[in-house]
Amino acid sequence: METTIILVFVIGYLAITLEHNLKIDKLIPALVMMALCWALIALGLEHFPIWFDSAKHALLENFGMLGHEEKMHIMEETLLHHLGKTSEILVFLLGAMTIVEIIDYFDGFATIKGFVKTKSKKRILWIFGFLAFFLSAIIDNLTATIVLISILQKLINDRNTRIWYVGLIVIAANAGGAWSPIGDVTTTMLWIGKKVTTGHLFVYLFIPSLLCMLVPTFIASFLPVFKGDFEKTEDNIDKPKSRFSSIMLYLGLGGIVSVPIFKTITHLPPYVGMMLALGVVAIFAELYSSSKFTLSHSEHQGGDTVGHHSPVHSSLSKIEMPSILFFLGILMAVAALESLGILFGFATSLQDNMPMLGTELHHEGVSDLVVLLLGVGSAVIDNVPLVAASLGMFSEPIDNELWHFIAYSAGTGGSMLIIGSAAGVVAMGMEKIDFFWYLKKIAWLALVGFIVGAVAFMFTRTIF
Repeated sequence: METTIILVFVIGYLAITLEHNLKIDKLIPALVMMALCWALIALGLEHFPIWFDSAKHALLENFGMLGHEEKMHIMEETLLHHLGKTSEILVFLLGAMTIVEIIDYFDGFATIKGFVKTKSKKRILWIFGFLAFFLSAIIDNLTATIVLISILQKLINDRNTRIWYVGLIVIAANAGGAWSPIGDVTTTMLWIGKKVTTGHLFVYLFIPSLLCMLVPTFIASFLPVFKGDFEKTEDNIDKPKSRFSSIMLYLGLGGIVSVPIFKTITHLPPYVGMMLALGVVAIFAELYSSSKFTLSHSEHQGGDTVGHHSPVHSSLSKIEMPSILFFLGILMAVAALESLGILFGFATSLQDNMPMLGTELHHEGVSDLVVLLLGVGSAVIDNVPLVAASLGMFSEPIDNELWHFIAYSAGTGGSMLIIGSAAGVVAMGMEKIDFFWYLKKIAWLALVGFIVGAVAFMFTRTIF
């Protein structure tokens, strides 16, 4: 039964990568794959000897000896746990996307466009590279990617040129998220799990992460697509600007930045803070738009409302729901593999089969090659379950260099494939980027940055 589930996942994964060849939206195979994987688990529950308890990050070795009713209860609890964790990401994403759309409703990104005075393609690449790197550390790589792609869409009209910038933004955002406890979901997991502290994370990973961003950006700056200048277009010159655009930009970004502060003070999940930020931004948006606020009243009902559009309703209607459903499908499908202990077993077998390499490369006996493979694996599958598996696999104390290396590898390794990170998946949805285009044009740049940063970490850890 496990083989069948893995086969379903592989076929579904291939269908996602071949989206443009099959002419089927990627969310369809993701949802089908998720449903089939969990259906097969439910039907073959009696045949599974072990179960991975995600809440405790531990294997239930005696799972095969339990009764059917108890097994069903554990499966339902696990499914609910994964749905809750996935929903946290989706609700957070919905909030962030809505705030970004509200800012755009008031043409707020025109303010940032005004700051970018240069028309040089190379300078714009560096500006957005550094913006992605530092912004992702403050508001997380996912939100930073959404914000910067939204700005790019206003700045660069040619999509074929723009997707190159988006590819480099994904690399820079993932690199920036690795050295901040709130910059990436995996570093947040390690932080909450008391494996790393903020100070040590910065000391160990800032330089490797910076190099992971700088090297690909430097190489890319010599590519033909980034040579020359952009021409001024009518859209850039004549587009009207709302008088509230600057206020809504600072209010929206301020709301997003406040989320980690809210989390630190209340210890509540980030999505709660994001909903509060959305609520506050929405209040000002409604006031500034002078529209009537109602959940049921259509703008076409009644003459007094014609011409008045609710910015919140308008923004919600523009959200990429296919991307949200794709997230649901892919994360829940991976959760199915995690629940059966397949990912845990894979990581453990890697470690067991490389004991000599571990002794040579790492004085603690944990192979650097294993951690690097976890990074590559995070591009192919998903970094969240791999980090979850490592939390249960290794027993090193807090701020051990192993945890920081895992944070780096899992955080930046996903850049090697467009569906290997949350930032990449959002970019794929917002710009309809082809999987194989990214693999051919951007993946090698991400790989070079990943390796350079890893080598830098191996050097810096001997100093600190």
